[in-house]
Amino acid sequence: MAMARVLRNIGMLATCRPEGEQAELHAIAQAALAWEGGTILWVGPEESLPADLRRVEAWDARGRLVAPGLVDCHTHLAFGGWRAEEFEQRARGASYLEIAKAGGGIASTVTATRAMSEEDLLLRCRGFLREMARLGVTTVEAKSGYGLDRDTELRLLRVYRRLGAEAHHPHIVPTFLGAHVVPPEYRDRRSAYLDFLVTEMIPQVATEGLARFCDVFVEDTAFTVPEARRILEAGAAAGLGAKLHADQLASNGGAELAGELQAASADHLEHISDDGIAAIAASGTVAVSLPLASLYLRQPPMPARRLLDAGVAVGVATDFNPGSAPSYHLPLAMTLAVTMQRMTPAEALRGATSVAARAIGLEGEAGSLTAGRAADFVLIDAPDVNHWLYHFRPNACLLTVAGGTVLWEAPGLSVR
Repeated sequence: MAMARVLRNIGMLATCRPEGEQAELHAIAQAALAWEGGTILWVGPEESLPADLRRVEAWDARGRLVAPGLVDCHTHLAFGGWRAEEFEQRARGASYLEIAKAGGGIASTVTATRAMSEEDLLLRCRGFLREMARLGVTTVEAKSGYGLDRDTELRLLRVYRRLGAEAHHPHIVPTFLGAHVVPPEYRDRRSAYLDFLVTEMIPQVATEGLARFCDVFVEDTAFTVPEARRILEAGAAAGLGAKLHADQLASNGGAELAGELQAASADHLEHISDDGIAAIAASGTVAVSLPLASLYLRQPPMPARRLLDAGVAVGVATDFNPGSAPSYHLPLAMTLAVTMQRMTPAEALRGATSVAARAIGLEGEAGSLTAGRAADFVLIDAPDVNHWLYHFRPNACLLTVAGGTVLWEAPGLSVR
């Protein structure tokens, strides 16, 4: 039977409740947090800790920062190979679109991914998740999209299902991204690929319960707004929530479509229009910032300040993938959101916790530290959020707990 535990002597506890402005951390100074099994029992000032909880096993935070477990709400977790050669090509002046049109980009990763077995993909993803947990990540949205045929797309999603059934790594939220690009074998039969996605893949994915969301890359090299509408409406009819890669390389109506469909999130948005901002503000769609992709592609980042000022909730994620964002370092993405996008440290933390949880349909379960929610929390070697994101280090996370289970504990850490 699970025993209650208490983390005491917390210098700052950022509860990150969903309500209020994004800059509100609902922080508690000199706090304590109690949990039993996988659920939070109590949070509040340590002086108010109930008498029965004063008698249970206590851990000592030693005056450090405690925050909700980080939620990476946009990753392409399972893929084959890497694309380091494109890193050099971009340094020499080649653009993302030029590389893609020359046969690189997503198409090259599709070839490498199709060649990998389910077991090899599973082992690789476990390694990535282990490293993410060390950084304080407790929940990961994971997209397919590097198969683009029936067998490989299903293989990727089944890998995510297997990971979701395992303990000792972050929680997994799977997303079907069969509409990443049109695969080479359908290049001259575009409408046939759309029919395949809508009439065959989406129904099978939904019937097998392999994904919670359906995503579409809306871009000149991928899918048009009418095509995306058809795919996402088919997903909705099958019970899958809507997500979009939108306005990354040009303003093309992706954000407006996200607003029209009341999508859970519209991600990238580096070139979002004023109409796009108004559309997602009216719909309640979360705008997910991916500053690592902006950094690697040398693009102006999403105008987060404009979106926040318009009342849009802004998430922060890594976009971890082998081409445009080959890093799963979510705390680095949070620091970049502050330095490149004028988000405050508090807004960036909310963006990677409660707002990110909302972007993947987990607002009532993850991303906040309140009684009844999952016991997902991190201990950070910093006195507060400002100092954590300002003094960037390889890793300031000392302890990661997901569902009450310790996923990571820094060598030599003494809290118990």
